[in-house]
Order: sequence, then structure tokens, then C-alpha cells
Amino acid sequence: MARPERNISEERGEASPAGRDVIPELTDPAHDKAMRRRRRWRLVGAAFSLALIALSAVVLFNTLRAVTWRELRAAFEATGWDQITLACAFASLSYIALTGYDGLALRQLHLRVPYRTTALASFTSYAIAFTLGFPIITGGTVRYWIYSQKGVSAAKVASLTVIAGVTFWLGMTIVVGAALVFDPAGIAQINHLKVSVNVAIGLGVLAAILVYFAWVSLGHRRTRIQGLTLELPGFWLTLGQMLLGVFELCAAASCLFALLPKGHGAEPVTFAATYVFACLIGIASNTPGGIGTFEVTMLHAIPAPSQESLLASLLLFRMVYYIGPFILALALLGAHEGMRRWTSLREAMARREEEGRREDARLD
Repeated sequence: MARPERNISEERGEASPAGRDVIPELTDPAHDKAMRRRRRWRLVGAAFSLALIALSAVVLFNTLRAVTWRELRAAFEATGWDQITLACAFASLSYIALTGYDGLALRQLHLRVPYRTTALASFTSYAIAFTLGFPIITGGTVRYWIYSQKGVSAAKVASLTVIAGVTFWLGMTIVVGAALVFDPAGIAQINHLKVSVNVAIGLGVLAAILVYFAWVSLGHRRTRIQGLTLELPGFWLTLGQMLLGVFELCAAASCLFALLPKGHGAEPVTFAATYVFACLIGIASNTPGGIGTFEVTMLHAIPAPSQESLLASLLLFRMVYYIGPFILALALLGAHEGMRRWTSLREAMARREEEGRREDARLD
């Protein structure tokens, strides 16, 4: 039988002239343009973060150069155990509220997970992400590792992380807007804007929050983020997000407020807004826990008897709110993994023993 001839272009993996008009285009100009635009914005964001880090490093270096280490040690010793205990209590409240972020997100996704698992996943992911930075990688990995053991898929974990992030940003926005409206003079000492301008900005921020609240309350709203389609929470869950977000941020700010040196003169509302501004700058710098940028902002915005006393408070805050929970999170993860492996071993031994009994019964 004669062997059929093959098209030379097919031998070379090329499309024949007749088939060129039916082969779809491999490149989409609109998609390529969007990708180039996204890369440019990433480069701009990276350059902005590096510039912010460099500026903060210079300012922090100049600040530390004027610090007297003897006075810094005296400031540490002047901090009472009652202040440290109160700060630990507020830090605990903050992390408990953070578990509510995951709880609300699980409710929105119609997932039933025991609170013990939710608390472990939330606390460990936030404690590790706050300290190491890169929350999508560090916190997301920890969340998936724990939730996947309860049958939660990777897509659901990603959706949970986004919804929890919405809670965080709602809380931040409300705190900033409220501070601009109710304490515009105090904020004016930080941003150097007129009181009327601060009030106008604050009213605009709060109005935007109300518009969003009304928008999600009037119907089922969906959004698409990084290729992920999400149904946004409705009236009650959004209200819960707003209240929980404000409570968590106020608890975290109170942790640092409790450690401030006596006679600092900072007003609670202004301090809460300053704390949120410092957190935002820390997030923009992309440094782990906003380290450096957060301290620089607080050192130049909070009145204190001396730079040494305020710096001591900031370092103690780092230990109470970041380092302590980070160490505890690692211990809990180690204990959880050890318990899980021990349970698996016991189940395997029980199965082996049961198989042995069945084999003995069969032989008898």
C-alpha cells in the first residue's frame, strides 16, 4: 500500500496556507496591553516602596543618632508592669477580634469550620504575616495548611483571605474618617491641613463608606479580584465587618497607647488615627510589620517627654504585639502538627491491631 504523502509544512510543525485563516490568534493585543500596564504599575509600586524605605531609614538613623542609650534604658525601666499587663490584654483583644475576621468570612462562604480551627488559623496566620511580611504568601500558606485539613479548598481559602482583608480596610477607613471629622484640629498637627479641609475629607470618607454599605445592602453584589469572583457580604455581615474592624484597630492602638510614657499628652482619638496612618505607611513600604516606617511616623507625630521614652514604648509594643504572638504562633503550629501526626499514628496502629485480630479469628 502506498504511503500517503505528508505536507512539508506539517512535518515542520507549520500551519498550511489553507488552514491559516482558521487558526485563532495566539496573542491578544488587549491582554498584552493590560499586562504591560500592570507591570508598569508594579514597578511604580516597587519604586515607591523602596523610596519610602530609604526615606524612613535616613530619618530613623538621624533620630537614633540623637538618642542617649542611658536614657533609653531608663525609659524601659520606667515602664511599669501594670502598663505591660494592660498592653498584653489589649493585644489579646485585638487578636481575638482578628479571629472574627475569619469567622465572618467563613459565614459569607457558607463554610462550617469549628471555632477552634478558625482561631488557630487566624491567629497563627496573622501573627506570622505581621512579623515576616508578605501576608499573601506567609499568612495564606498557614491558612491553607490548617483549613485544608477540614476540607476547605484553595479557592475558598483565597476568597476567605480577601473577605477578611475587606474587614480590615473597612475598619481602617472608618477610624480615619471619624478622626478627621471629630478631631480635625488634632489631625491638622499631623497632616498640616486646615481644620475645614480635614472635616471635608473626613465627611467624604464616611460618605463613601455609607455608599458602599448601601450598595451591598440593596442586592447581591459580586466583584472580581485577581481572577477570583466573589459575592460581597450583605447588610448584616457588612455591618459586622465594620464594627469588628473598628474594634480590632482600636484594641491594637490601645496596646501601644498603654505603653506610652507618662505625660505624653496624646488624645485617644488623634492617637488612634495616627496609629492607622502609621500602619498605612508601613503597608505601603512592604516591610515586615511596617518596621522602620511605622516607628518613624509615630516618633514624629506623637508628643512625648523625650524621644528615648517614646522609642522605648515603640520597642516594647513590637515585643508585645509582634514578637510575643509570633513565638506563640510557632509553638501552636508545632503542637498542632505534633498532635496531628500522633493521632494519625494511633489510628494506623489501631487499624493494624484490628487487622491482626481479624486474621487470628480467620485462622481459628
